Amino acid sequence: MRLAQYQNRKLLFFAALAILATSCVSKKDFLSMEAQRNSVQEQLERTIALLQDCNEKSSGLTNQLEQSRVRIGAKDAQLIEKDAQIKRLSDELEFQKVNNTQLLERLSDLSVISKTGAESIKRSLESIDRQNTYIRDLNTSIQRKDSVNLALVSNLKRSLANINDEDIEIEVKKGVVYVSISDKLLFQSGSSTINARAKEVLGKVASVVNDHRELDILVEGHTDNVPISNACMKDNWDLSVKRATEVVRVLQQDFKVAPARMTAGGRSEYIPKASNNSATGKSANRRTEIILTPKLDEFFKLLESPVSEK
Repeated sequence: MRLAQYQNRKLLFFAALAILATSCVSKKDFLSMEAQRNSVQEQLERTIALLQDCNEKSSGLTNQLEQSRVRIGAKDAQLIEKDAQIKRLSDELEFQKVNNTQLLERLSDLSVISKTGAESIKRSLESIDRQNTYIRDLNTSIQRKDSVNLALVSNLKRSLANINDEDIEIEVKKGVVYVSISDKLLFQSGSSTINARAKEVLGKVASVVNDHRELDILVEGHTDNVPISNACMKDNWDLSVKRATEVVRVLQQDFKVAPARMTAGGRSEYIPKASNNSATGKSANRRTEIILTPKLDEFFKLLESPVSEK
């Protein structure tokens, strides 16, 4: 709208100059008006260019705002799910407290009770108390683990920000952090030798995992369903295992990741991410996954039921 107004004013100005040009004016006056016209025209063109630049910047800022809203919406959904999980555990705890109170009230109302019966009720109440403590500890552990995972994902994405999104994917699945790296970034076709570019990526991953020594590292090799058989590789099982062990070896030897924390394994073609019916799907299936998990001994301690305690 503003651009149209400027153009209309420009036309009126030129029309006025044309009328003045045909009138009886001196050459000096005409040249003065001509200079004024040129100055106004230059100012008008600069103003139009500035307006167009402002419009482009406004459009870019609008797109950034929409992207931010989408990210905030995803975070809000995660928070809602965590709140619901905490509420379920809190409701269970409250239910157990009510049961405790009711049992105590019934016990106080009994006028005659055997010693064996009283001991049985006492053990039941102690068991319920242990369950309540277990629920609270489990809830705290879940929150702590989720916080660690969130920090891990954030640190990994920040360290790998300059890597093509198609070649590396970082996500939380089943309560653990997955770093999935495409084989075209790590290896030549049919080879288990890591290239120089891949060592840069593995170095950044190692820098993060070395800051979280409470976590174990599982490295899994995956292939597509195209058979391989040569002097170095017997089949896809062999290829996937050798690629995983090569990644573990680089993490240990080049970047000082403790070997006791790491496990290498091959999954061959049997855990695909996509269909092998297309070149795109096969490319997605050829990958190496670095999985960051809680230490198993601490994990099993967390799952020990307090009911078994006496």
